[in-house]
Amino acid sequence: MERKKIVLFGGTFDPVHKGHVAVAAEASRKICSEVTVFLPAKRSPLKALMPSASDEDRYEMIRLAISKYPQFRVSDYELKKEVPTYTIDTVRGFKADFPEADLYWLVGADAVSELPLWYKAAEFIDECNLCVMYRGGFELPDFSNLIEKLGQRRVKKLSQNVIATALIDVSSTEIRKRILQGLDVSDLLDTKVAKYIKDHGLYRIS
Repeated sequence: MERKKIVLFGGTFDPVHKGHVAVAAEASRKICSEVTVFLPAKRSPLKALMPSASDEDRYEMIRLAISKYPQFRVSDYELKKEVPTYTIDTVRGFKADFPEADLYWLVGADAVSELPLWYKAAEFIDECNLCVMYRGGFELPDFSNLIEKLGQRRVKKLSQNVIATALIDVSSTEIRKRILQGLDVSDLLDTKVAKYIKDHGLYRIS
């Protein structure tokens, strides 16, 4: 019997934008997953700044952004944990809850250089399928400098789970800046997310 495939997509999603949803949809299609779970983080152990929007606001914006995708879910698994939350702990939690499934964790190619800094990075790569997304048309991620720290076998596994996604030039940081400046961001956000941000006065000076 073929095992179920679950994609996990973590991030601050501050706010979630069209790029997040598009790459998740494309990666999930290529992986042939049954379910894709968005996991908003309370705080990244590698980032000094807290998210600009509250946990509740970021969760709700994701719920609105993915409402058109029946295979997408949003989980507050990490939001309920104490800071800091490590990726391997989340993966192990989902493995315990879904022992019949293979787990795929999505990460952008720009995070590859930081992998050795991740908490228990080697064990994390062993326990799930870490899928590195890169923008189609650009060079493939280079894992060669990770061999010394992660080992040849793990680097080979990483190179086998590389996914090309569409080039979508948008970032949450830029969106927050534009909102603060009073500029239009409707082309970068789901309509319901844009309305939520406006109705709740998010990313503005209070």
